[in-house]
Amino acid sequence: MRVRLTDFWTRLEQTFGPAYAGSIAADQVLTQLGGRTIEQAFAEGESTLVVWRAVCAAYPDRVPAQLR
Repeated sequence: MRVRLTDFWTRLEQTFGPAYAGSIAADQVLTQLGGRTIEQAFAEGESTLVVWRAVCAAYPDRVPAQLR
């Protein structure tokens, strides 16, 4: 499975809503990303697939099954 960056942001917005998705990306530190935020992980070169899987693991009740 491959997740393009544009697909990642679309999925994040579908999961949390357009306004809250940006806050999740900038402010929420995910243990699944080694204590980094989504933005930090991308800035350090992490793949979109790894980041998306971390989001799914961190928010299992929020991410719809069809987006996993």
